[in-house]
Amino acid sequence: MSEARTLNVADLPAFEISNKSPLWLGQTLLCVIEGTMFSILLAMYFYYRLGFSVWPPPGVQLPHTLIPTLAWIPLALSVLGSYWASEGAKRDDRKWMLIGLLVNLAFALVFLGMRAYEWVTLNFSWSSDLHGSIFWAILYLHTIDISGDLLMTAVLIVILARGRYGEQQRLGVHVDSVVWYFLVAIWVPLYAVIYWGPHVLGAP
Repeated sequence: MSEARTLNVADLPAFEISNKSPLWLGQTLLCVIEGTMFSILLAMYFYYRLGFSVWPPPGVQLPHTLIPTLAWIPLALSVLGSYWASEGAKRDDRKWMLIGLLVNLAFALVFLGMRAYEWVTLNFSWSSDLHGSIFWAILYLHTIDISGDLLMTAVLIVILARGRYGEQQRLGVHVDSVVWYFLVAIWVPLYAVIYWGPHVLGAP
């Protein structure tokens, strides 16, 4: 009977503020799951499109593109804040962690405000037809994901503002950026399909 092989991990650090952290890997795998969900929604969108000669169906206005396009400005700036916070966590710099998180939260809230304003201009609801259902499903789910991450960001701001910024808190700040990068990146294909798709693929 062969001797069992073991690996001594006693000298490994309890926390590592880097992309090698198990929590970072867990967040990344979570993003893979979320990305799969949004990919399924996009596949549904194009599948429904095949059943209509005109898209959106007659009587439904084309989605406005001005506000959603301008909303990319605060969304892009929010990524900068998330990056600052992540780099501050790696350097154990409480000041830059707070600045980055606050910038991230502020610009993200502006983005959500612009999204809410744009919603009220639509003349279709989630229950109007297939186009309305998939359009609103994509927006709802993406908005819920963004809101959930911003809640985590707000909690981290409160924790840091109270003077707690040990290794666990720094790791939390670092992995918070992973989800935010994903939410911004996944919005690129979602935005292109639901806002510009009807303008490009409206009629065969």
